[in-house]
Amino acid sequence: MQKMIVQIYEVQDPGEAGKLIELGVDHIGSVILDRGNWRDPAIREVVRLTAGTSAKSSLIPLFSAEDEVLKVLDYYEPDIIHFCEHIPAPDGKNTETLECIQKCVFLQEKIRNLYPEVQIMRSLPLPVAATGTNSAAAIRIGIGALVDAFGPVSDYFMTDTVLGTQDGAGDDTEQPVEGFVGITGETCDWDVAAWLVNISMLPVILAGGLSPENTFDAIARVRPAGVDSCTRTNALDTQGLPIRFRKDLKRVQRLIEEARRAEKTCFPK
Repeated sequence: MQKMIVQIYEVQDPGEAGKLIELGVDHIGSVILDRGNWRDPAIREVVRLTAGTSAKSSLIPLFSAEDEVLKVLDYYEPDIIHFCEHIPAPDGKNTETLECIQKCVFLQEKIRNLYPEVQIMRSLPLPVAATGTNSAAAIRIGIGALVDAFGPVSDYFMTDTVLGTQDGAGDDTEQPVEGFVGITGETCDWDVAAWLVNISMLPVILAGGLSPENTFDAIARVRPAGVDSCTRTNALDTQGLPIRFRKDLKRVQRLIEEARRAEKTCFPK
């Protein structure tokens, strides 16, 4: 039976991290928000708490300058470094996109050489839902190009939802965090995600709007190596809106239960 990875972001508090580890979360994800204040002792303690447990620490820096990323790796020593820059799938014409891919690939290659003990996760942008055969075909060609580019220098792929056009390109200003993909609370196109799982030589973690209510169906449809949740397992404010950096532990527990139920149903021995 395949062990389904359960990954939870954004965990910035050590007390909360300890409770999530006790619940059985496999990947504890934290985010470095500010390149000017990238040293955060609380997040370093979150990373430290995973040592000696079955959980792994995963860290997203919301910047990609080489010297800054290497400093982050030295300071935090995470198990996984996770990159989620919004890189539209290349069409072979946009030289700016191709240059961005080359720069990101070079950085991941350097990390792999300097920090062989650190695993690398790369987010891939998927649209909310493709409409029409031509659109779906174009998306798959573009995502395939990203898989080819990043596969040799990554250990995991993670799907995530990009807002904007149906071709998956979107626009930086339309994303919740400009220049990066994620925390939309919207599900991505599960058909494209399932196709990605089938073609990828790397484990694929499915993200984008996953909650206790849809995790079982998502796993049954996509058959990923793992599931990731952020927005839909956050605590809610008095208006019913997600509160960043505060998890609803009961919803996390329910999501884990649904992932384990899917293991038994979708990946029997």
